[in-house]
Amino acid sequence: MTAPIRVLLADDHTLVRRGVRLILDAEPDLTVVAEAGDGAEAVELARRGGVDLAVLDVAMPRTTGLQAARELSRRLPDLRILILTMYDNEQYFFEALKAGAGGFVLKSAADRDLVEACRAVVGDEPFIYPGAERALVRSYLDRLHRGDGVPARPITEREEEILKLVAEGHTSKEIGELLVISVKTVERHRANLLQKLGMRDRLELTRYAIRAGLIDP
Repeated sequence: MTAPIRVLLADDHTLVRRGVRLILDAEPDLTVVAEAGDGAEAVELARRGGVDLAVLDVAMPRTTGLQAARELSRRLPDLRILILTMYDNEQYFFEALKAGAGGFVLKSAADRDLVEACRAVVGDEPFIYPGAERALVRSYLDRLHRGDGVPARPITEREEEILKLVAEGHTSKEIGELLVISVKTVERHRANLLQKLGMRDRLELTRYAIRAGLIDP
């Protein structure tokens, strides 16, 4: 018999992890071997080895699922990645693909789609949740007809890290310590964020971070 697919599951909500684990462990070819409460812990656990597939929630403390996916793709190119999210968002889908994920599953449909998605991604087949394909293709074709391309990423990866931490309520000093950069650098990134996004203060940045799925509302 073929060994089961070893899954690392990352979500900051214990009940969600428990429910997803029940779905996966009920399948003979899937087994959850590790759980993480945030993206940074997921990266750490994956780097220890013994994992074939990382199932990552988007909005998690410290490091988001997309940030973790980018790092895992760089460090562990053979690891397969699946994004699990409550956000039915086209921008997320493209960001997930750019981050190295092979699939995108809505939490609301996890009981229906997750097992199929895990098998597809491990088999090097991309997975898009049913119902999204037509909308994504239509949107993409509309952009091509207008002369546009894939939606652009408005902020850099570093700015995204800082935006998330600002929205979580960290001070510039705390952010500098977490990211090992100077307070002056943090303040410069914050100013760039406000200018790029056309916003005035932390409250507006926090609202944007929620819409972007960097933090939970």
